[in-house]
Amino acid sequence: MSSTTEPVGGKPKLGTLPFVFGGASFIPLIGVLFGVWAVLYGLISGRAGGKKLALVGAAGIGFSVVLYGGLFYFGFVQRGGIYDGLRAKLAQNELNSLVQSVEFYKLRFGEYPDSLAVLKSSLPKNSFEAINLYDPRAMHVREQDRYFWYRKVDAGRYYLRGVAADGQPFSPGALIPQVATAGTRLGLLTEPPAGTGADKP
Repeated sequence: MSSTTEPVGGKPKLGTLPFVFGGASFIPLIGVLFGVWAVLYGLISGRAGGKKLALVGAAGIGFSVVLYGGLFYFGFVQRGGIYDGLRAKLAQNELNSLVQSVEFYKLRFGEYPDSLAVLKSSLPKNSFEAINLYDPRAMHVREQDRYFWYRKVDAGRYYLRGVAADGQPFSPGALIPQVATAGTRLGLLTEPPAGTGADKP
């Protein structure tokens, strides 16, 4: 199939094949590559219909930007929607998994880490366990504030929580790891301390 047809006004006209590629620019994510090709080819080809092809490619790129921008906004920025519940479930699962990482650290080094940053430094870079250190409900804040709330009490005990809406780990709504501690050697403390100031992040 030829990519050009009979000349129009002295210029060869683009055939259907370039527009098929241009239309592929509306495929989410990978369509951006087709869109870039369509824009560049449409502008530099010098053929009749080139500007229309460039517009199709640009529209496809714009579609991907709007689609993924919307998903990012609703998934990580917007508060008060359906995604809040999904983020809370994800946070609970990751908090539960984080208990295992903290306990494994103690098996390796003989005591619990002084902070989650210390725990992160002991893990392989970009490992799944390192990603679990972050509270998915706090994607819009600085990196050091995205960690789950952790406090080492002594060599054998620690607190691990997800903070409540007011930023406090012992306020109503704060996440608590949902793991069985009865009859185990876990150092995880689940009851709030009485007057120790441990509720100050």
